[in-house]
Amino acid sequence: MPWDKAMKLSSPSREEPEINLTSLIDVVLLLLVFFMITTSFVRESKIGIRLPEADSSGAVELSEPSPLTISVTAQGTYLVNGRQLLDSRPETLESAIRVITEDRLGDRVTVSADAEASHQAVITAMDVAGRLGYVEINIATVKSGKAQQ
Repeated sequence: MPWDKAMKLSSPSREEPEINLTSLIDVVLLLLVFFMITTSFVRESKIGIRLPEADSSGAVELSEPSPLTISVTAQGTYLVNGRQLLDSRPETLESAIRVITEDRLGDRVTVSADAEASHQAVITAMDVAGRLGYVEINIATVKSGKAQQ
């Protein structure tokens, strides 16, 4: 019978696996802290812009013409009410607006720009109009030739 005792193999006792949630909770809390720190709660200052809307039903007639129109060409030159200026300096634009509008400063102004005009030239025109007291600056839109067909 000593032989029976030698053949008896016992299986090792199995321990139940233990899930440690401590490290998982630490990771979740670190992610929460990271997202709270990187989130911006400051509201940036915004410029109120009223964008023009294009109407595809047909030409829209204006009730009254705009008293002042500043056009910006592709080369960056300015036209004030259809009259081309000598140069494209802001001082020249300002004096031309003063001469054309005389005592009507502060009315409405429309800025229309060529598609190839630089943004800086358009911003300069808007800046000059704003310095002269114009509070309503409209930006003209033109339908492209492809959309009209």
